[in-house]
Amino acid sequence: MAAVPAPLGKLADTVRGFTVAQRTIALIGVAILVMGGVALTAFLTQPKMTPLFSGLAPEDAAGIVEQLKSDGVSYELTGGGGTILVPEASVYDARLKAAASGLPSSGTSGYSLLDQMGVTSSEFQQSVTYKRALEGELASTIQAMDGVKLASVKLAIPEQTVFVDSKTNPTASIFVETKPGVTLSRDQVQSVVHLTSAAVDGLKPDDVSVVDSAGNLLSAAGVGLTGGVNQQTSDYETRVASTIQGMLDRVVGPGNATVAVAAEMSKESAERTEETFTDPKGSPALVESEKKEDYKGNGSGGPAAGVLGPDNIAVPNGANGDGTFTSTDNQRTNAVNKVTENRTIPAGTLERQTISVALSDRAAQGLSIPEITQMISNAAGVNATRNDQVSVSVVPFNTDAATAAQSQLAAAEAAETAARNAALMRTLIIAGVIALALVLIAAYALYVRRNKQNREPIDLGELRDYPSISAVPMENPNPETVSISQVALPTPIAAFPISHNVKREELSALAASDPAKMADYLRSVMDDRKHE
Repeated sequence: MAAVPAPLGKLADTVRGFTVAQRTIALIGVAILVMGGVALTAFLTQPKMTPLFSGLAPEDAAGIVEQLKSDGVSYELTGGGGTILVPEASVYDARLKAAASGLPSSGTSGYSLLDQMGVTSSEFQQSVTYKRALEGELASTIQAMDGVKLASVKLAIPEQTVFVDSKTNPTASIFVETKPGVTLSRDQVQSVVHLTSAAVDGLKPDDVSVVDSAGNLLSAAGVGLTGGVNQQTSDYETRVASTIQGMLDRVVGPGNATVAVAAEMSKESAERTEETFTDPKGSPALVESEKKEDYKGNGSGGPAAGVLGPDNIAVPNGANGDGTFTSTDNQRTNAVNKVTENRTIPAGTLERQTISVALSDRAAQGLSIPEITQMISNAAGVNATRNDQVSVSVVPFNTDAATAAQSQLAAAEAAETAARNAALMRTLIIAGVIALALVLIAAYALYVRRNKQNREPIDLGELRDYPSISAVPMENPNPETVSISQVALPTPIAAFPISHNVKREELSALAASDPAKMADYLRSVMDDRKHE
């Protein structure tokens, strides 16, 4: 137990030897260590939060928060108040309690609506509830897509009828609200359309309309994903202009050509039925009729030529000689080749396009304008029967915008370089301060180590042999605390008087042989001086 305070005493002695600056640095370091330890402990002891519910309506979120407060469960609100986070250990209990309380109530949709129907529900109620359930299931499925915040599906399902001619196809309209900064791609819209059409019997993808929260028509009923005629025209012009621009950039260089495309598309859609008749081989008539009669005989042609029979048929008289009669009647209907073709002509058929190209006079030197025009016509699919036109003009370009843009780019690059240099300088300053602090700490440690007494016995060859101090009889029974005054030093040889150097050598030898006794001796000397 006596050895325990020794390190603490050494530490206290070391601290007492610090200067004011060193004590300040030490206090700051201890404070930083304490604060870091507290922050690390708080971070490690903080419970892991897990979403309890997400996409909640404000009234449902308020009810769930009140329940969590009454139960003493810690929570966090994120996602604009629509998502509630609770500790991972409490998530299942909180969900069960919320479900027992009927929360969230506004989110009840889908096929769970069918569970609330009784046996007395009418056919109309069953039909409407089934449609609502189907709409809720589709909406929840669409909301599970990345980037979709809210979705609403409305279905128009006609009643079943036995009259096939009057049967109409179901349609669907979908409202989609995306998360901030997210825009649905064409593939995502196509996925929504086909997902909805596959879930409803008889629903075609062309009968699904998709609209976003900004009012943009993503998919139109009867048109599909291509959108309206204006959207189709814009897409066509952009596609053709980018194709021609890419070709000209390789020929005259970037920035030396500009392309403008104006397209006219049909805004009417129609259905067309055609029947084509072709003659078979030999070109026969459609209907043929042939009648042939033959008669031969010898009798006279007078009234007495024969006797009328029972059917008013003249029976030849035997006296007038023999006769024959033949009658042939043929009716023939020939087959004619017939082709019936039904075609649906959608809106957006290209009727005419005009392409205008401007080339820089500096870059167009040495180029053949007719060849450039022919290249553009081939790349854009120009058709003379549609009265398409292509015009290529060589004009001087205004370079003020390019110069200003280059200046802005240079200024932006210079600002970026300055910011990067400032960040590097800040990093170097921080690193220099840290390095300086480490150097000061190392220098202080080296200083403390060098000033620490570390004496070793050195044999100077001038010491005489004295009897051991432990062999001298002492009145004090505790040899560790014996005073140097109680030790009888041996009498030196008379021929050699004891000088100060000899005393110093004797004390050095005593300190080397037994430092503890030397320390006791020094304490006693100091005590004697105090008493004097």
